[in-house]
Amino acid sequence: MLKQQTESHLRRSLLFMPGDSMRKIKKAIQLPADSIIMDLEDGVAVSQKDVARQTVVEALETLDFGSRERLVRINAVDTPWATEDLVATMAGRPDGYVLPKIESADQVRFVSRALAQLERDQELPEGTIRLLAVIETARGIVNLREIAQADDRLQGLMFGAEDLASDIGAQRTREGWEVFYARSAVVTVAAAFNMQAIDMVFVDLADTDGLAAECRFARQLGYSGKMAIHPRQVPVINEAFSPSLEEVERAAQLLQAFEERQKEGAGVFEWEGKMVDMPIVRAAQRILAQAKAAGMV
Repeated sequence: MLKQQTESHLRRSLLFMPGDSMRKIKKAIQLPADSIIMDLEDGVAVSQKDVARQTVVEALETLDFGSRERLVRINAVDTPWATEDLVATMAGRPDGYVLPKIESADQVRFVSRALAQLERDQELPEGTIRLLAVIETARGIVNLREIAQADDRLQGLMFGAEDLASDIGAQRTREGWEVFYARSAVVTVAAAFNMQAIDMVFVDLADTDGLAAECRFARQLGYSGKMAIHPRQVPVINEAFSPSLEEVERAAQLLQAFEERQKEGAGVFEWEGKMVDMPIVRAAQRILAQAKAAGMV
């Protein structure tokens, strides 16, 4: 059964910051990132896990994140740290959790059940805390459909190309054809189950032109946002995943023409020399919805 469509947070840019650095988290809340991911996994050494949990809770309880979504990336479910990550950081009541290396629906449900108990303990409505799953292994790609249907908390699928390439023995290239199948599968399955798809990280921090080009291609594929690993990437990503003023104007004009043709009893119609049917109308509606979410209209 399809997941019910729910109001989703605007997620163009999702910025990772190490959970053990209050200085970097404070910097993040000054940036225009839509979501801030305080990392307890790869960005934190094993010896610093406890410190990171304490720092994340302090940040959640004392810092003003404004409209930015407050997310915590826990360690993988099959590690000895995941449950403690949840128990410790729920004290700060984050908006959601990012789950790395998800390979099965059972892993998502395991986290959801743990959160349900923690919500009851804190007298929160069940389902308050949302989830995003990172798909970054071959097994995760194979099980995409089951993962997407695992739990109503799950709002998005995030594609991890670097770990996937390592898992399948591929050599990473700038063109990315070695991960193209998986990248396409993630965005397709996310769309099938009414979820957002978040694109892979761009590791060349100095190449802003390359980042912009990769963002444009990801948006063409259907991705709604991209993970960021450095503050300078955030404005580039935000611009790429926001419709241009020209796109917004054309979408509004097309929808106005559509409404006029509907009143005349027309179905498919010609507009500016092109045939317009419902898929094109829905695309225009999505552009206006994106513009509204970004505060453009």
